[in-house]
Amino acid sequence: MEVQGRIKMIDETKTYGNNGFRKRELVVTTEEQYPQHILVEFVQDKCDLLNSYTVGQMVKVSINLRGREWTNPQGETKYFNSIQGWRIENLEAAQGGENMPPVPPMEAFEPADDLNEEDHDDLPF
Repeated sequence: MEVQGRIKMIDETKTYGNNGFRKRELVVTTEEQYPQHILVEFVQDKCDLLNSYTVGQMVKVSINLRGREWTNPQGETKYFNSIQGWRIENLEAAQGGENMPPVPPMEAFEPADDLNEEDHDDLPF
């Protein structure tokens, strides 16, 4: 699954427990009629994927939905959901076309003077 939108917030990497579990949170605001603020968690080595991103960038985040079941000491069962990111792409770089050479103006192209309409043409269009 994917979530696409503008980065609203990138939190710092936080470490939990004795095992050094790492988690970093990202909020992406979708650009639709009713924008949604989606919290996406990046865990362990995926935390470092966010290092090169800043607030305001347009991104596409690949996600997995995670669900857990937990029974409290009173015997009540609770369910929790989370959205885990595993890849993030900068959409602004893809749209900008910075690697494309500029298109020369129409004046740079010379018209074909030696065109003969009667020559055989095997093109199907």
